[in-house]
Amino acid sequence: MSRTLHLNAFLMGVGHHEAAWRHPRTDPRRVGDVRHFQELARIAERGTLDSVFLADGLAVGPAVRHNIQAVFEPLTLLAALATVTEHIGLIATVSTTYNEPFNVARKFASLDHLSGGRAGWNIVTSAQSGEAANFNLDEHPAHADRYRRAAEFVDVAIKLWDSWEDDALALDPASGVFADTDRVHEIAHTGAHFRVRGPLNTPRPPQGRPLLVQAGSSADGIAFAARYAEAVFTAQQTLADGQAFYAALKRATAAAGRDPDLVKVLPGIAPVIGGTEEEARALADELEALIVPEHALAQLSGMTGLDLTGLPLDGPLPELPDVSAVQSHQSRYQLVVELACRENLTIRQLIGRLGGGRGHRVVAGTPEQIADQIELWFTQGAADGFNVMPPLLPYGLEAFVDHVVPLLRERGLFRPEYTGRTLREHYGLPRPASTYAGRELVTA
Repeated sequence: MSRTLHLNAFLMGVGHHEAAWRHPRTDPRRVGDVRHFQELARIAERGTLDSVFLADGLAVGPAVRHNIQAVFEPLTLLAALATVTEHIGLIATVSTTYNEPFNVARKFASLDHLSGGRAGWNIVTSAQSGEAANFNLDEHPAHADRYRRAAEFVDVAIKLWDSWEDDALALDPASGVFADTDRVHEIAHTGAHFRVRGPLNTPRPPQGRPLLVQAGSSADGIAFAARYAEAVFTAQQTLADGQAFYAALKRATAAAGRDPDLVKVLPGIAPVIGGTEEEARALADELEALIVPEHALAQLSGMTGLDLTGLPLDGPLPELPDVSAVQSHQSRYQLVVELACRENLTIRQLIGRLGGGRGHRVVAGTPEQIADQIELWFTQGAADGFNVMPPLLPYGLEAFVDHVVPLLRERGLFRPEYTGRTLREHYGLPRPASTYAGRELVTA
């Protein structure tokens, strides 16, 4: 078929379910062992998945009492994964709110060189207010301000990656010329947030630029994605909502003057897989029974911006503010509110629904049923692929690779083997030309 399904493995500790570390099929001690993540990357590569992805946060909140926090800085960990894999893409989350463009551009260029062109950047604006206190700030910047900074941040990073032309390295021992300085450029950027002279002190990456990924689905997030993103991680609960977001993003991308086909939409899916539907449901129930209500309420309070501790678990959510007043994850807030209202959920039921995917869609069933849902969303205009979030790791990823991927291949939806070398090639995206491509050199 003309379209190819794209699959990304979202690696999080020992599983995406908030109680995964308590389940007997996992070993929480492995979250600090690089070999655990190397094993996961090799499993994903065995399934010819496009990429693996690591989330990140820059503060430790109260959730650490009852849930595993990220242990490793993602770019450092992905460098270790690059050494034990050959094909799979390596996507790291890095914040534009609490970093500088030069450092970030250099790190991603380095990872792209080290991996032979497999780096991707999940661009986030940091939604946790507690992160501000770790970076000399008393208050977290407002939602719109964070996106304005992010736009200039990415503009600067692109200029830095392009500051070395593709043929800038002369590498001529006879003449003693290492680099053609006419093809290495200062970017001389001066903007509202950054002043950066450049050039980058790393040559242009093998992919030209790393794959640019974005995860916000608010109005600001969609506008940002339409301008910059090449893959979008998103969360919708229903096919209709998925179709609506997919169409809106593609329209916004076209309005921004870009080809909508070059922006891949990957909703999150947390597949709870069993040999039978009953086995899958039983596993989901086991995990839900391990949820610590205190932790789940704290998570829900963070999503809604309201302190819900002390409220009766078997009662409804209190009246919530309009999404425009929310300064954290606006799109996730909207999703949670709509889920609770649409299904008339109590607080207890809501935290159970959110425990497996934090708002991403949880599907419990047989491999055939999981494949059916993936095919439905892919063929009905709701997705170009999926961000796969196994509830238990490595068990859930192995089950997906060994039992769901073969079905997707049989249906002609997914590749039987890698056909490209770089992450951009996996996603069917071109290597971007340098800003300076085709520019005539001025010689004396």
